[in-house]
Amino acid sequence: MDILSTLFSQNTRKIEMIVPSVVISERHQDATEITEHPVQRGAAISDHAYDTPSEITMEIGFAGGGSLIDGFDTSKIFDLDTGATLGESPAEIYQQLLELKASKQPFDVTTGKRQYKNMLIRSIEVTTDKTSENVLMVTLALREVIIVETQAVVVTAPPERMTFPLDTAPVVDKGTKTPVVPKQRESILSKINESTGGVLTPVKNGVEWLGDVLR
Repeated sequence: MDILSTLFSQNTRKIEMIVPSVVISERHQDATEITEHPVQRGAAISDHAYDTPSEITMEIGFAGGGSLIDGFDTSKIFDLDTGATLGESPAEIYQQLLELKASKQPFDVTTGKRQYKNMLIRSIEVTTDKTSENVLMVTLALREVIIVETQAVVVTAPPERMTFPLDTAPVVDKGTKTPVVPKQRESILSKINESTGGVLTPVKNGVEWLGDVLR
């Protein structure tokens, strides 16, 4: 591969915004936890098994910083896809990995076989020997964080089982109610007065009749 192809080739591997120079190996793991107890025939198997978080182990390498072309500094060139710069030193890249692990913020990982979401770095293993003094050889163990949506629900006893439901029962929204004005009840005396045209007034020993005829 010529030098220009090395500069402008798009690497498909990416850990958040960090692009490795070379990927030596990738080990993917997707497992399911299954109960050891017997399951009754006809029961829902999904109630007795669940998927564990996805894991991936990547053995990757980063080249040392510096210019790849005489008279032209390539360390400031940006990768348009990732935003990362070329030519960063192994110490700088190692620090970026440590900061990414310490942030505890889920990120995306792109591999040659699969795109991962909500990943965290579980461990970073760096090997330095006489052949890797000026490069960074890293083994990353990453694990998925399963994120779910939760909702708080207040559980109360039904009103018929409460001693004082008006005081302890929760407020229930029953929609908009239209108030009804009760019809005014007429007394028996007022109905008699209306039918006879007279006036009845209560007295101690009976009812005194005051009609128009007696006036």
